[in-house]
Amino acid sequence: MAPKLPRMLLKFKVLVLLFALALSSVNAQNTTPKKRIGNETPQQKEKRMAWWTHDRFGMFIHWGLYALPARHEWVKHNEKMNNEQYQKYFDTFNPDLFDPKTWAKSAKAAGMKYAVLTTKHHEGFCLFDSKYTDYKATNTGAKRDLVKEFVEAFRAEGIKVGFYYSLLDWHHPDYTIDEIHPQSPASGADSAYDRLNKGRDMNKYRAYLRNQVRELLTNYGKIDILWLDFSFPGKHGKGRDDWGSVELLKMIRQLQPGIIVDNRLDLDDYADGADFATPEQVKPSELKSDYGGMPFETCQTFSGSWGYYRDENTWKTIHELLMLLITSVSKSGNLILNVGPTARGVFDYRAQRALTAIGDWMQYNNKAIYGCKQAPEGYEAPIGTLLTYNQETKRLYLHLTNYPFLDQYPHGMVTLHGYKDKFKYAQLLNDDSEIKWQAVEGTDDVVLTLPALKPNIEIPVVELILK
Repeated sequence: MAPKLPRMLLKFKVLVLLFALALSSVNAQNTTPKKRIGNETPQQKEKRMAWWTHDRFGMFIHWGLYALPARHEWVKHNEKMNNEQYQKYFDTFNPDLFDPKTWAKSAKAAGMKYAVLTTKHHEGFCLFDSKYTDYKATNTGAKRDLVKEFVEAFRAEGIKVGFYYSLLDWHHPDYTIDEIHPQSPASGADSAYDRLNKGRDMNKYRAYLRNQVRELLTNYGKIDILWLDFSFPGKHGKGRDDWGSVELLKMIRQLQPGIIVDNRLDLDDYADGADFATPEQVKPSELKSDYGGMPFETCQTFSGSWGYYRDENTWKTIHELLMLLITSVSKSGNLILNVGPTARGVFDYRAQRALTAIGDWMQYNNKAIYGCKQAPEGYEAPIGTLLTYNQETKRLYLHLTNYPFLDQYPHGMVTLHGYKDKFKYAQLLNDDSEIKWQAVEGTDDVVLTLPALKPNIEIPVVELILK
């Protein structure tokens, strides 16, 4: 055995060397600068997105023909309907109670600073008066451009406007059938896809998509956000080449230089291929502070559906909705919360009730949301709390998410570890009533004494005025 040892050591050294070379190669790849589509500097991008990172809270509105069946916005897909079967919803659509001014007032009262409307969802129906299709609101009982009215109403309330536009289109005759199309073959065989897609031309659909995006960014004045949805690359999926994503984004930037665009064009390997990440329907605990160097906006629903779903009953509580908002801001992110109006054009009563409750909280606590972000390093959030921080005002906000958490903090005594000499005053944000505190001798800790009776607010907030 002894004579073989040097050879074994030599092999081991060679393996170590090969591993080191492979690791350095990976590291080199990771440090290689990403490609760029434009020439915007980081400073210019920060300035362009400043309002968005300040405002933090927006409204999503999913509305289309799917409000009529009222059983999920993917009903055409879920029930494998073809265009002929789905046509009855187009023929019946007549939102006689549609009043976007009421929508806008509800959004404003809830504390929402921007709103994004589905101008076209996967079903292909357009709420705007596009010259490239007859499948639009102006040809239904609505007989008008609903996007135009949305833009005017929300702008009048001082709310920034955004457009959602589905890259998918289950109605267009040239959109090729893929794995999530309502008519996708059960077998999944290549030959079945080839047969179904005979005569369809994705080049024509790509031109259609581009022309409609151009309309949206040309005919309605300044648009603040464009939410394009979504890519699913793969053998029978669709990605950047199908959408023509690079050229599409160039056109978008040219038409609306100040616009903010989401990350669903399948351009992750471009440094400027998107402005924000879009974690969808995730739990607050799953949100992260960093998404590949991009800020995030988590998109969430009141219930389990984006479109109006009459019989769906898994609606989030007000506490859960506020936790989504506060957690997002505590990680330097945004929340966009969705409403699915009914087919008559009004907000579901459960959504309106939730908006009112959020507005009640925001009326007294919005200072802990607007202009806020993750707390600086060195500020630890005690169990049962979350922190948000306003760098401009030097205020730290302690959200008491589990009040009165007597199991963790008996007698309302909350210890802030390492806070000694970091703040000079503490008060409840909702009424500016003083919160007494004292330093713990021999430590850097501070103890807050909270009211024995919880304030009449869903999640109380303590404002700490920093030194």
